[in-house]
Amino acid sequence: MGVPSFYRWLVSKYPKIVVNAREEKGGEDRVIDTTQPNPNGIEFDNLYLDMNGIIHPCFHPDNHLFPPTSFNEVFESIFEYIDRLFGIVRPRKLLYMAIDGVAPRAKMNQQRSRRFQTAKQAELAEAEEEKLRREFEFQGKVILPKMQSEVSDSNVITPGTEFLDKLSKALKCYIRSRLNNDPGWKDIKVILSDANVPGEGEHKMMSFIRLQRNRDGYNPNTRHCLYGLDADLIMLALATHEVHLSILREHVATLEQQPSCTLSLETSLSKQNVYSVKSRGWFGKVHQANGGASLAKMPFQFLNIWTLREYLELDMTIAEPPKDFLIDFERIVDDFIFLCFLMGNDFLPHLPSLEIHEGGIDLLMAVYKREFKSMGGYLINTCRLRDKHAAYIKLKRVERLILAVGSCEDKIFKKRSEIRKRNLERVVREMFEAMGEEDVDNGEVNSKYLPNAPSLESNGLSTIRCSETDVLNNTKEFKQKLKEMLRQKSDLFKNGNPDKVNLCSEGWKARYYKAKFSVEKPDEIESKRKEIVQKYVEGLCWVLRYYFEGVCSWSWYYDNHYGPFASDFKGLGRSRINFQLGTPFKPFTQLMAVLPPRSADALPEAYRTLMTCPDSNIIDFYPTDFEVDTDGKRYMWLGVTLLKFIDEKRLLLEIEKLENKLKDEEVRRNAMGLEIIFVRASHDLGSQVSSLCRRCVLASGNEQIINKVKIDTKKSGGLNGFLIRCNEQSCMDDSSSPVKGMEYTINNDVLCAMFENPPFDYHIPEPPKNVTMPEKTITEADIEERPLWHECNGSQRQNR
Repeated sequence: MGVPSFYRWLVSKYPKIVVNAREEKGGEDRVIDTTQPNPNGIEFDNLYLDMNGIIHPCFHPDNHLFPPTSFNEVFESIFEYIDRLFGIVRPRKLLYMAIDGVAPRAKMNQQRSRRFQTAKQAELAEAEEEKLRREFEFQGKVILPKMQSEVSDSNVITPGTEFLDKLSKALKCYIRSRLNNDPGWKDIKVILSDANVPGEGEHKMMSFIRLQRNRDGYNPNTRHCLYGLDADLIMLALATHEVHLSILREHVATLEQQPSCTLSLETSLSKQNVYSVKSRGWFGKVHQANGGASLAKMPFQFLNIWTLREYLELDMTIAEPPKDFLIDFERIVDDFIFLCFLMGNDFLPHLPSLEIHEGGIDLLMAVYKREFKSMGGYLINTCRLRDKHAAYIKLKRVERLILAVGSCEDKIFKKRSEIRKRNLERVVREMFEAMGEEDVDNGEVNSKYLPNAPSLESNGLSTIRCSETDVLNNTKEFKQKLKEMLRQKSDLFKNGNPDKVNLCSEGWKARYYKAKFSVEKPDEIESKRKEIVQKYVEGLCWVLRYYFEGVCSWSWYYDNHYGPFASDFKGLGRSRINFQLGTPFKPFTQLMAVLPPRSADALPEAYRTLMTCPDSNIIDFYPTDFEVDTDGKRYMWLGVTLLKFIDEKRLLLEIEKLENKLKDEEVRRNAMGLEIIFVRASHDLGSQVSSLCRRCVLASGNEQIINKVKIDTKKSGGLNGFLIRCNEQSCMDDSSSPVKGMEYTINNDVLCAMFENPPFDYHIPEPPKNVTMPEKTITEADIEERPLWHECNGSQRQNR
């Protein structure tokens, strides 16, 4: 979901939702026996891995002197990571691995923005790195050289690339190895949803849970554990209304001492660590807070959804409901999720007046409880998500709530401006103080960049002998100094960044519309206001359906870079909302939609000229330079990347001309796939899987190969869906291994088939029938009453 600071806000406000994970420590001489009872006192049935939360930190780990240089090294780190997560959770029935596949168009715009900005930051970082290398050479400090690397561009972590194709093969090999050799795996089912299966990883996981629950054979007390770094997992988990659900994440207790505004651009000796700050940037902070520990060393926490539900039940109490109105807590949970959408996500920009670190969610919750009676009830009804008239959203109620929030905008903008002014004054004062010290100590303030510094050879320094320790220490110093230089460069307060719109003074709304939407006359502003509010409300409905039932339109997207003000939400009752489902892009089409020219090598050779050749009919989609709007922002990465939105028809037309030039292997990578299920032959489900390879005799006497069977839930442990005969190519059932050191098992006892979920059924927005509710542990004393940020004195930001 990409909600900055949401996890920190949640843990700060509801601290008892997290508990430290206990785990056994393995070693060279000791292998953890995962068949033993879970040391956390909970026996989990199913473990779900959002694999992109594992792939990214293994691909470009922060603060590592020796980052991986090959795909194989990355795969080994991923396997080590999964082993550790498995050892903590110890699932008894199912392990589900989901890699991001092709995303909805609404998400691609955010992916495109992030990847283009990554490329721009990489160019700047390389220039600064070269300057600093010359400085270290001039000083005679020997550091590790740049290394040739297969993993220099993190943009290859996108569906359709050779990297993710090889990762899929590697994971199939890994799964077989563990099922064959690890006793803790022998009785579980493993489902792999790789990058050829459309959908974001976390949404594929949650779709699986939604389609399994409340069906024949499903145990209402199934214990689920999800692993992932994105805040949207929390919202998605709440939206399932499953009670026995936990989210496993890296421990963040030590981060509370660090202000969230100090997230810095990470870089390594190669360019691989330059990336946008989202979950990966947050992961880097975890890594630093734990003393630069390796991925296998970092502590974990469980976030328990049942405890969060207890907090919400008390904190979202409606003091004065409408007369004869019976409060349904499950509807309150759904409304809370909807409120969080207003804070912005990967599909919609946030409302300009709402920031989490300024108490934005606290404000929404306070207004919701205060206005509930006058609104007449709940904001949404997820029982009616398929209603063609969008009856699942009560637009008049939403309008009343958001306009009530809008009445606070003047105070919010005024206080924000005052804090910005004080921060700017402090930064300038510190700069002058630092410059004064440099003048006294060094004589020349600008000498640190040494733009014309001679090389080692010209200074006779090439013969200096350095010990291995000296080289490592110098390299550590180099990396730390480079990181600080990049952070300084990206600090817009220190480089002069005027607030052009100036939201705290009279006329702020007119200036905003002129600066962001190029409209100035009152009638033009009003027309634009209606247009973007309508589109934004469509977006809220799209996100609502996406989180509660899945994609309702693959092609819809919000076609503006900015959102409206809360005070603009007038006339919502007249909105008409309708979505057409459409179909997802193919993987190569998504690559063309989101990658910058710098990452052209990740494309099939036939496609590369479309984004690099000046004569390309769509070259305007791939600018090498573009504007980043940092108005009112302190750091470059917080800015809005002003890229042209992709014209789907033009893109598809050009791609269609080249599809016949694809190689056979590329055609396979560009195809849509199904999930694959793995079990040992001794598993109860093994007989059904093996039956797919047999022939049956029909009543007519003819033979027919069985290609698809409905899963027997008694044999599967409650798993519903269908098994489809697996071909050798999709399941990689051969004698070769793509991973060095993980050769194919000769005595293979693992069977596999393609897996298909049961057909769509209406989601029931309440806990499963006959579920055993956990004993309650939260009381009124645990609820923290906070003053609203814009109403309290001082500049302290909330929920750091």
